[in-house]
Amino acid sequence: MDDVFKALADPTRRALLDALQEQDGQSLSALEAAHGMSRFGVAKHLRVLEAAGLVVARKHGRERLHFLNTVPIAQIYDRWVSRFAAPWAEALVHLKSELETTVQKVFEIYIKASPERLWLALTDPDARAKYQFGLLFSPEFRAGEPYTAVGGGRTIISGETLEYAPPKRLVQSYNAHWNPGVASYAPSKVTVEIEPIGDSCRLTVIHDMLPEDANPELYGGWPMILSGLKTLVETGELLTTPGSIRWGHGENAP
Repeated sequence: MDDVFKALADPTRRALLDALQEQDGQSLSALEAAHGMSRFGVAKHLRVLEAAGLVVARKHGRERLHFLNTVPIAQIYDRWVSRFAAPWAEALVHLKSELETTVQKVFEIYIKASPERLWLALTDPDARAKYQFGLLFSPEFRAGEPYTAVGGGRTIISGETLEYAPPKRLVQSYNAHWNPGVASYAPSKVTVEIEPIGDSCRLTVIHDMLPEDANPELYGGWPMILSGLKTLVETGELLTTPGSIRWGHGENAP
């Protein structure tokens, strides 16, 4: 976490994160124009933020767009705040962005595990229930087949597995059902990518096809899910924040 605190210590870098919070998915040119800095200066600060995992850059056509990654912030919250806090805020940081006609959210985390070990944790129902709110996913993921995630005696998430390419890429449509405020939205899409980096993996979650006015509940849980996944795979232990065990204890759990 030293890199995260070092990155946040600089006011210019905090200003860049504020800009991405207000409008996610900005190019280097857009950030340069907004802050009155040289292209080299903005690029230098972005490299520090990327190294800390606070910003994720992805190619979009001819441009390289930059996204705010809230996972490191969620890990800080879980380490020093959640044990003293009341219920977990479902959306740790509310992001607002626009890419063409839909919104895209990108989350990234590094996990010390082989791609195969990480893939198993993502696709095994018993393992996934341990870090994704106690939800039980079924049936086994297969390309072109529907799936559901059940908790508290009812369906919480449903969709279809669009791509299944172990141990690298999983793409699924995503329908939220846990309350009327999210159930009214059209299906979105979740892409999970695993890239080996030395003895670890970079795990990237891209939640896209979200409407511009998307309820933050639709994507706000990913930082906690990924933090729980990292904890489980690396230590075998479970996060016990109220949100992480919610559906495993019934829908009236805190």
